[in-house]
Amino acid sequence: MVRLGTGIGWRPEIAEDIAGLPGIDWVEVVAENICPDHVPDALRRLRERGTTVVPHGVSLGLGGAERPDPGRLRALAERAEALGSPLVTEHIAFVRAGGPLTASPAIEAGHLLPLPRTRDALDVLCENVRTAQDALPVPLAVENIAALISWPGEEMTEGQFLAELVERTGVRLLIDVANLHTNHVNRGEDPAKALDELPTSAIAYVHVAGGVERDGVWHDSHAHPVTQPVLDVLAELCARTTPPGVLLERDEDFPAADELAGELDAIRAVTAAGAGAAEAAVEAGAAEAAVGASAGPGAPVPDAVRERLALAQTALLSALVGGTPSPEGFDRRRLRVQSAALTAKRASVIAKVAPELPEILGTGYRPAFARYADGRPMTGGYRRDAMSFAEHLLADGRPDDAAARRRLTLWWQERSGPAPLPSHPAARLARRVRLALSGGR
Repeated sequence: MVRLGTGIGWRPEIAEDIAGLPGIDWVEVVAENICPDHVPDALRRLRERGTTVVPHGVSLGLGGAERPDPGRLRALAERAEALGSPLVTEHIAFVRAGGPLTASPAIEAGHLLPLPRTRDALDVLCENVRTAQDALPVPLAVENIAALISWPGEEMTEGQFLAELVERTGVRLLIDVANLHTNHVNRGEDPAKALDELPTSAIAYVHVAGGVERDGVWHDSHAHPVTQPVLDVLAELCARTTPPGVLLERDEDFPAADELAGELDAIRAVTAAGAGAAEAAVEAGAAEAAVGASAGPGAPVPDAVRERLALAQTALLSALVGGTPSPEGFDRRRLRVQSAALTAKRASVIAKVAPELPEILGTGYRPAFARYADGRPMTGGYRRDAMSFAEHLLADGRPDDAAARRRLTLWWQERSGPAPLPSHPAARLARRVRLALSGGR
């Protein structure tokens, strides 16, 4: 197991601060935000001075009913090789649904959604993880996610689910203690019980992040300071084992460098305080099996199992982003909260991908995006979503302000590219936009 030490999530907005922080042993980068042929200079300089870089994927969807996309696996492998990484990480989640298994249009969540902790889902996940392991040049670790909702009819606890995943695949674990706290607040799950059930020898490293509670729901925002309850879960983990690495995540509302340094110091203090207890726990549990080698390919998952999981995930995602009825057994209030959170996340990412849109629309950006997203799932990635949002506004003669509408028109025209085939839905929408822009002439 690679000893990583103390790290921080590398983000371009705080690249210079990270370069100046003392005691940073390693950084983690969002894999999809890095081009192997054009590694940012600030990140390259960190590597040159010996800082380890780990790519962290967010779009593979290992928990989805479909088999992992070979192109996404190649991209993750390329980033690991370009960065000289000792391992790569992804999430135990599904991020898209629909498609051939359900004979329905493919739709994107734009976020990480939880799997049902069932035998069907575990069988599919294990096979998908083995496929990823075979395609990657370095070991894979998978992360437990935060969730607002629970699936009805679950058959295992989170700890049991993860333990069997490790036993069957030899995959390593990235344990996010902030996500354990989130699931404690939102789903009533005991972090200590989950930690008791985990194979601690499988832990590759640990995430620590901030969040906020609103109306009894914990939002894993990565935009707030790390709270004491999250540090308490870290202490629980460190009492059981000394993690090879611990990393601070921050994605938005970045504080000053001294505040980041203070959070890192708090994490180091918790980790150091737990070291003695962890050594005693390891000695007491010395019989725990080592992990890291796959238990073998196992029997292929029957198509019927993938189809059942596909139908269930599609029904849930369609209710969250497409306005279809809620599947039976789910908490409808929580589904509404999750749906609103997905729309807000989608709007935030669009604002980063196409920052001109919130600049043009001002305070009307988020209300307009919420109206657009209602019943319109994302189907082609965020850049296509941004274009579709602009096309939707222009086709309806908005925004009302003439100057803003001219700016939005120019933005759309500069990015609309070659005309699609006449029968394509995008072509029909483009014709509507051009008619609207020409006053119907």
